[in-house]
Amino acid sequence: MGADKTTIFLFSTTHCPLPTFKGNDMPKAHIVVVEDEPAIRRGLSDALRLSGYEVTEAPDGMAGLREAGAAGVDLVLLDIMLPKKDGLEVLLELRRTNPTRPVILLTARGSEDDRVRGLKMGADDYVVKPFSAKELIARVEALLRRTMRPTVEVRLVTVGLGTIDLNRREIRWPEGIRSDLSETEAALLKYLVSNRERAVSREELLSRVWGIGTAGLETRAVDMHVARLRAKLKSPDGGDDQPEAIVTVRAHGYMAGPALGVDG
Repeated sequence: MGADKTTIFLFSTTHCPLPTFKGNDMPKAHIVVVEDEPAIRRGLSDALRLSGYEVTEAPDGMAGLREAGAAGVDLVLLDIMLPKKDGLEVLLELRRTNPTRPVILLTARGSEDDRVRGLKMGADDYVVKPFSAKELIARVEALLRRTMRPTVEVRLVTVGLGTIDLNRREIRWPEGIRSDLSETEAALLKYLVSNRERAVSREELLSRVWGIGTAGLETRAVDMHVARLRAKLKSPDGGDDQPEAIVTVRAHGYMAGPALGVDG
């Protein structure tokens, strides 16, 4: 198998020019390339860097799992045939700690059963070797368009009769009552409101708000911050029947509730 791998992937910039980006069109995504064959790994990484992406390389399954699970990663290109840990094993473990992280499998296994197995295990897409730079970049861009929503710049949030100024980290209630938010509470609230159309997992919050990887970590910190934030978002003169500001989504995480509205 090792002798064949050097021939199943080839980038040709002569016959397949790489797309380039300028100015504000430059993608800022961080992509991890997990591939044990050095020539293939370099070809993938060079193509992605020329297209404006930040790239981290990993030569085996163990290193791949570590890099793919790190904070700030937007997409993983994952070869199936890897030393130390098989690519599908990496995918399975990654899905336990980072359930929403986009993954494209790179495979020389062209059978339908292999492709279906990878997709059922949580892969978002797959590319069968050999493939061109043009095809790979197109698939990367398509997946990132679906998963990297533009960050909504939220400054003011309403909660009942109160107004939350996220920049000042302050809640203003009628009658001049005010309360403060910690930096983490404000960042947590902003992330939930900016993604209010979906439930956000605890793992994603740890990665995006706390900026830490989630492998082997307890997520109790998220639950404790949500509990404190919920208490602060209750109106001082309201009863127990107030609409929920932050909703718990069973077996997944949290999302902005009906009590929260965006004011600016």
